[in-house]
Amino acid sequence: MTTLRRSTFLPYKATLTEENLPDQSGKVFIVTGGNSGVGKELVKILYQHNARVWIATRSKERTDEAIAEIKKAHPKSQGQLLFLKLVLDDLTTIKQSASQFTSQETRLDVIWNNAGVMLPAEGSKTAQGFELQLGVNSLAHFLFIKFLTPLLQETAKTAPPRSPAIDFGNMDYRKEEDNMTKYNRSKVGNLIHAAEFDRRFPESNIVSVSLNPGLLKTNLQRNFGAAQKFQVKLMGKPAKYGAYTELFAGLDSSITSKDKWITPFGRREEPRADIVEPELGKRYWDWSEDQVRSFL
Repeated sequence: MTTLRRSTFLPYKATLTEENLPDQSGKVFIVTGGNSGVGKELVKILYQHNARVWIATRSKERTDEAIAEIKKAHPKSQGQLLFLKLVLDDLTTIKQSASQFTSQETRLDVIWNNAGVMLPAEGSKTAQGFELQLGVNSLAHFLFIKFLTPLLQETAKTAPPRSPAIDFGNMDYRKEEDNMTKYNRSKVGNLIHAAEFDRRFPESNIVSVSLNPGLLKTNLQRNFGAAQKFQVKLMGKPAKYGAYTELFAGLDSSITSKDKWITPFGRREEPRADIVEPELGKRYWDWSEDQVRSFL
């Protein structure tokens, strides 16, 4: 299931960074998991360029600390940073989070589904009993997007072509497998969702892409073994480089619905053909719908 590419270990130069990102005044964004790691770096750049950014996380305390730090670093910004409570390991909470957002906003330009878990303790599950990586990385974001799709569609009617975008920043494991296999499958699920979204909403002017942010030094690897941690220390880049990949996927004007897979640090690549095959997309989307239906 894992394919190693040049772009992971020898990534290309960043295309869109804090140095050349246009002004984002008037834009409304959501970044899940935006109080640490890559998400926090992305929020910094967006705020620096005057965006209104909702940081969707579990912890208000940690998010408030991140907001204070970012505002102190960029005192001249005309943007706004807001906390949105989002508990991704419990599907019963997702509707309330989406409702909180839609009750206060009339547009949504881009959502980065950045939050995720990687290699948790064996046997970790969500409140509904799903394997944790599947539940958090794929199903919870899928449900969150379902609630936000009408607002994305409304925004797209008045937005320039190629925006807003969904970065599905991220399959049931009833048969026990190793944690890395589970993680890889949860991320493949994100790519399937992204491709299938485009097929289901072809006239929406919403661009849905998936991405690999890169080999990065973040807290996502806290459960790695010693050898894996050494590899990341040796070859990994600072978290802000992952934010560059996300900027390109979400805000570069050249991205279209044909661009399904973005790799570090802002480059298009073709995904494996079998992963974006329509029959698989329909089957996985329909399965995901079945899992979240009782929480709509």
